[in-house]
Amino acid sequence: MKTIDPHIHMSARTTDDYEAMAAAGVVAVIEPAFWLGQTRTNVGSFIDYYSSLIGWERFRAAQFGISHYCTIGLNSKEANNEALAEEVMDILPRFATKEGVVAIGEIGYDEQSDAEDKYYRAQLELARELDMLVMIHTPHRDKKKGTTRSMDVCLEHGLPPHKVIVDHNNEETVKETLDRGFWAAFTLYPQTKMGNERMVEVVRQYGSERIICDSSADWGVSDPLAVPKVANLMGQRGIDEHHIQMTCYQNAINAYGQSGQFNETDWLDPTPIDQRTLFEDNSVLRGQDPRVDVVDIPVLVKDAAVG
Repeated sequence: MKTIDPHIHMSARTTDDYEAMAAAGVVAVIEPAFWLGQTRTNVGSFIDYYSSLIGWERFRAAQFGISHYCTIGLNSKEANNEALAEEVMDILPRFATKEGVVAIGEIGYDEQSDAEDKYYRAQLELARELDMLVMIHTPHRDKKKGTTRSMDVCLEHGLPPHKVIVDHNNEETVKETLDRGFWAAFTLYPQTKMGNERMVEVVRQYGSERIICDSSADWGVSDPLAVPKVANLMGQRGIDEHHIQMTCYQNAINAYGQSGQFNETDWLDPTPIDQRTLFEDNSVLRGQDPRVDVVDIPVLVKDAAVG
């Protein structure tokens, strides 16, 4: 079946991952702006990173038959450097409205500090002003409190729950997230967050309404095939096909399609792959023969009687 990974950090992955994902049925990805694993030291680093999300990475994914979209935001860890955060806030509007940007995100709390709260609220205001969706990163520590607080603040700023995707849910947070009308996304890490077995049981208990599966695969130990794998496991464990389709494909469209940027026709009627194509004089190839999908062009034959 076709699947979508609506939270994956492909800038940290290889072309082998793109090839494996395409072979496994992944047709589209959303890449949230993210922490690089070490702290950025100047606003120029953010400019280059955001530019790569809407440029090079979008091109690179298409070279392997995957539609690439992104979210733009200041992550919670780096919000604690207030001087730099102020500079980043100045440039966010420039990138937030670019083609392929589906939300402000991923934003929220890490340590739940005052600075994180300040810039989370500032970015919610930006989303409200631009009428954009929001992708929330819920904290790894004190998750229940942080998830509740994340949703409370969204409502304080007038964001309707149906325009907010709350990610990194678990069994402790899912009921409140759904009860309050937000989208509940789940990150499938091999050992932490939500394992595939646990995800099956969440769907068995809650069904598929507003529940989304993603991998959040990044530069750490993670699995870019997590979504197709959990879809297969759901099938093996007797989960109804409708619930599999909704949680691993359709709900991502229903949620992020509200942006006007995330359209199923992009991958159902794609531009043919031509790996001879360059991006700023650069190719994804390193000496390999390029893949070139040939489009059949009808040949018009004249009627002999007409001449």
